[in-house]
Amino acid sequence: MKKLICAEDIIQAHEMGRKQIGIDSNTIVTPSAKDLAATYQIELQPQDYSEVAACLPDQLSKEGFVAMLRALLADSQEPSLPYVCKKHSNGLKSIQGKSVKMAVFETGNPNANVHCQELIGQEESQISAGFLEIDHSSFDWELTYEEIDYVIEGTLQVTIDGITYTAEAGDVLFVPKNSRVTWGSPNKAKIFYATYPANWADLL
Repeated sequence: MKKLICAEDIIQAHEMGRKQIGIDSNTIVTPSAKDLAATYQIELQPQDYSEVAACLPDQLSKEGFVAMLRALLADSQEPSLPYVCKKHSNGLKSIQGKSVKMAVFETGNPNANVHCQELIGQEESQISAGFLEIDHSSFDWELTYEEIDYVIEGTLQVTIDGITYTAEAGDVLFVPKNSRVTWGSPNKAKIFYATYPANWADLL
């Protein structure tokens, strides 16, 4: 079966930071994909498995070996991210906000409708950052880390010591370490958060 590499595959490889894509005689590369590969300096590297396959025992066919090797290579590739981003060799990272796929955030409150997606983690920085969505619900939380929140849309309510602080779109909140608060929203709030240290989840 022929394998097709199109422009979208090259863009995805570039966003993942890959510099090489293996191709063989069964691979078809579109002209636009070739042009983008040259633009992004991604090498389309011919792979020849015939010499290795010739050394295989008779009970494993060359075709079976190639299929097995392709599966192994596919498993070894960097897992796809829940967002589209571009990375620079020095660690700079540009994320397309509209592409971010949110995941359920476990708050300990089964009635809370909360989603989160970390965008910068401890493997990249001393701080972590991401998106948080609170949809018509609230939950209690104790912070063992410092956090800054920027409200993108909706209304964020943070209650501490019986006092509720309300932040609307464009507002910023700072929550110190060791604070016991209740996060909530009477509508649907979307927040960009940054925490220090980055391994905040390990400190809970």
